[in-house]
Amino acid sequence: MRRLQEGEGTRDGQITLDYMKQLRENNSHTNSPNSRDNVTLAFEEELAEDGDDNDLVYAMVAGTSEAEGLDPSTVQEAKSRSDWPKWHDAIAAELKSLTFLNGKLGDGEDIYMELLEGYLAPRNLSRPVAKLNVALYGSKQGALKWYQELSATLGDLGLQCMHADWGVFHGRIGKDIIILASHVDDCTVMGSSPNLIRSFKAEINTQYKITDLGPIGWLLGMKESYINAILTKYNLADAKPSAIPMDPSLKLMQANVLQPAKEATCMKNVPYHAAVGSLMHLAVGTRPDIAFTVSTVAQFNNAPTPTHWEAIKWIYKYLVSTKSLALTFGGIEKGLKGYTDADGAMQEHCHTISGYTYLLDGGVISWASCKQELITLSTAEVEYVVATHAAKEGLWLRWLISEMFCPLKYPIPLYSDNQAAIALTKDGSYHSRTKHIDIRYHFIRFATENGSFHLIYCPTEEMVADTLTKALPSIKAKHFVQSLGLCSK
Repeated sequence: MRRLQEGEGTRDGQITLDYMKQLRENNSHTNSPNSRDNVTLAFEEELAEDGDDNDLVYAMVAGTSEAEGLDPSTVQEAKSRSDWPKWHDAIAAELKSLTFLNGKLGDGEDIYMELLEGYLAPRNLSRPVAKLNVALYGSKQGALKWYQELSATLGDLGLQCMHADWGVFHGRIGKDIIILASHVDDCTVMGSSPNLIRSFKAEINTQYKITDLGPIGWLLGMKESYINAILTKYNLADAKPSAIPMDPSLKLMQANVLQPAKEATCMKNVPYHAAVGSLMHLAVGTRPDIAFTVSTVAQFNNAPTPTHWEAIKWIYKYLVSTKSLALTFGGIEKGLKGYTDADGAMQEHCHTISGYTYLLDGGVISWASCKQELITLSTAEVEYVVATHAAKEGLWLRWLISEMFCPLKYPIPLYSDNQAAIALTKDGSYHSRTKHIDIRYHFIRFATENGSFHLIYCPTEEMVADTLTKALPSIKAKHFVQSLGLCSK
């Protein structure tokens, strides 16, 4: 690791005193065999007692900036400053870094680092180093060591890692089930018994210092606050609402000629990339109804024009009228089923847009809208290829659900609106027209033969995945929004 210079730290030029304290409490360093004398690993602390356990006292490593009054010394002081968002991010990063100190380095994992400024060492050592006992945040081993530590702890509590998703742990205690989804040090716990969840949190709290945020108040409908934030960010909160995310008659194309100087200057100040990125978070998270439109406008990130920017604003106007939509489960329909569809290569690049979605108990749990990697020669071939991609996702969902709850004993219904593509999955009678298809796209045929899927014809009017492949008029768009399980809260 590079030696930290005076006034430099993990984020924003600082290292928290709490972090340095944790380093010592976790015995993060041992004396280096390269140093003949014992190295004193100490750091002068001055903890401020202001009654708030969440406060972290900040100080520059060498103390120069603090002496000059450039940085806040407490969280309360930081909150009163105009640059509070910067300090908020720094505090979050430092709190996350403490988690990795739980991951211990094993025998044979010898990692040395130069001592941070603030650790006292004998003056006769020109370049003192220390051997790490724990994996620090930012190191290559950090995330892996923490995951191994968490897996071992959860294993002792009766939870096993799921093979379908290594970030999910589950366990059965008697007739009850408990599931934990982890992302680094952020965990969501679900279970069939409130008492079991409380008992689990009490047990895990004896192993690590955790922050219990209580029951989840909003998860699938969490995007409304996010939508309000991005609408305000791009000054579109008061925009006129739109009933659809994109005009079906609009044909977006690449700018084949150089833009006029005035137009190019105008677009230079337009936050096109940032606006697309903000929409991506929604399209991937809980809003499949804008997946196609967002993927379409994202194709023009390289050289957007005012027409492309108007298309983005149209999406935001649609969000104004639909920001209360949330994914809903538990309707009349039960079980897992999938829909697969493709357009007719109507865009400029001549690649077909593939779309598929899977619904569980009436609500969508997986979807995709993307450009096919090859140019196909017929609509049957198009639908056949996208059915293979849908089958791969469906097999993973089948594995996930079976491992988490109970094995699915029935083939997954997979609906397609192309009779020829369905026939191709049953036999090779169309050999003269399909012999050029790559063998990997015949995977859907084997998946149906072994009973994993049952392809069923679905009329185009009822094809839910149609909204993932093209812009639709208002009536059809609203119909498929409801079919996806998106309902107003």
